[in-house]
Amino acid sequence: MLSKLKLNAIVLLTLISISGAAFSVVELAEFKSAEEEARYKSLIAELRCPKCQNQNLLDSDAPIAADLRRKTRTLIDEGKSNQEVKAFMLDRYGDFVLYKPRFTAATAFLWIGPFVLLALVVFSLLRRIRKKQDAELLKSSQADDEAVRIKVRNLMSSSPSLGKPNETPNND
Repeated sequence: MLSKLKLNAIVLLTLISISGAAFSVVELAEFKSAEEEARYKSLIAELRCPKCQNQNLLDSDAPIAADLRRKTRTLIDEGKSNQEVKAFMLDRYGDFVLYKPRFTAATAFLWIGPFVLLALVVFSLLRRIRKKQDAELLKSSQADDEAVRIKVRNLMSSSPSLGKPNETPNND
């Protein structure tokens, strides 16, 4: 026989595994064909819930999401195309209802902005690297120049005729 602890663990694991199904959205809908059902599932996966904001209609259990799922099903039953269903939703809820917003003047920044930002970051990094390389090159060339100056100064001071440039020999 199983001990009481093992039995409790099995019951707990069973409850945890079936609890996810208790929170999922279950809808019973009759479709004329499997194609219509696939279109329906595709559309409600692409449309965003206006209330939940980060959930599509498929995953949302908000009342407005249920209404929009019913309206989507009705529009499909009426023979509307996917574009017509999306246009209906866009007219009522705006571009927000689409997970993939349209490319318009108002949404251009959403589409182009990340690429512009990436280009600015790359440009900035390349510029910073070039400045650092230029500074290191200048520093090394200055060190080389100073070493040459020291050698020349040492040579001049060690050479008797070059050590004092303005003196002329006195032959009286």
